[in-house]
Amino acid sequence: MKKAVYFEILNYTDQNMALLRENFDLKILPDPSHLTPEILGTASVLFAPLGYIFDEKIFSQAPQLRVVATNTTGVPHIDIDAAAARKIRVVSLKDEQDFLRTITPTAELTMGLMISIVRNMMPARDAVLKGSWSRWDFGGVSMLSRMTLGIVGLGRLGTMVAKYASAMGMKVLYYDPFIPHPEGSQYIRMEDLGSLTENSDIVSIHIPMNEANRHIFDHAAFKRFRKGSFLVNTARGEVVDSGALIEAMENGTVRGAALDVLDGEFDPEFKNRVLTHPLVKYAQDHTNLIITPHIAGSTEDAWHLTQQHVVEQAIEAMKLTEQAA
Repeated sequence: MKKAVYFEILNYTDQNMALLRENFDLKILPDPSHLTPEILGTASVLFAPLGYIFDEKIFSQAPQLRVVATNTTGVPHIDIDAAAARKIRVVSLKDEQDFLRTITPTAELTMGLMISIVRNMMPARDAVLKGSWSRWDFGGVSMLSRMTLGIVGLGRLGTMVAKYASAMGMKVLYYDPFIPHPEGSQYIRMEDLGSLTENSDIVSIHIPMNEANRHIFDHAAFKRFRKGSFLVNTARGEVVDSGALIEAMENGTVRGAALDVLDGEFDPEFKNRVLTHPLVKYAQDHTNLIITPHIAGSTEDAWHLTQQHVVEQAIEAMKLTEQAA
């Protein structure tokens, strides 16, 4: 059997671990910091977690490496060009659109966060736990059915959220310069980000993280938000300038925000400094910011299915590699 290296921080289900053991001589390590030249020297497959870089430094030590696999839709942690130069196949969920249309938890959590922040659910819950039973302090600003949702990025997830929001009676605008306007779509295309934010009661982010999108929501962008609007981000923390968002919440431009992602979260040491993050510090003293620890895709069935899909892809990729040899 070909040797595969798996890392415990990936937390694969028992069924998927069994599938790995059935098909590979499996080496299990706590995380990639435990990789050694000896282990890399015999590895044919690496399962790559976010937060660690897999590049030429790794590949040059792995002469037998044929597949790098990750159950993520983005691959910012893998040097695609370096892998291609060494004829290493990169297996991910990036282009698995038919499969990904069956994976819905991120869009579902987006709607949940939207409802939670607009309807003051967290402070209302906290008040009950302190012994208060009064609705008058927690009235939502509006019915969602009378609000306009602005979606940034009408890809797979943005489209799901648009569909759910429309079912709730919301008017949906979107900004996405990379896709044509869907024929017969009831959604309204906006020509630039500022036009979208000026006309939206809630802005929901569904774009990938790349250098073009880094801090696309900066001080200038927030100045074009409708006064008293809301922000929901289940995409990547780095697309939002944390300081600019805090300023926008403090001056009332943004009435409230719900975030499932924070900038810097993929740094392995992030868990040791969560409480020092400026948005977390802000949330400790304010009720208009909800932060969850990147749980958007975290349902047990979604975990299992996405892991299984990538393991099966890795198995198939190894077979193709062997056939080509």
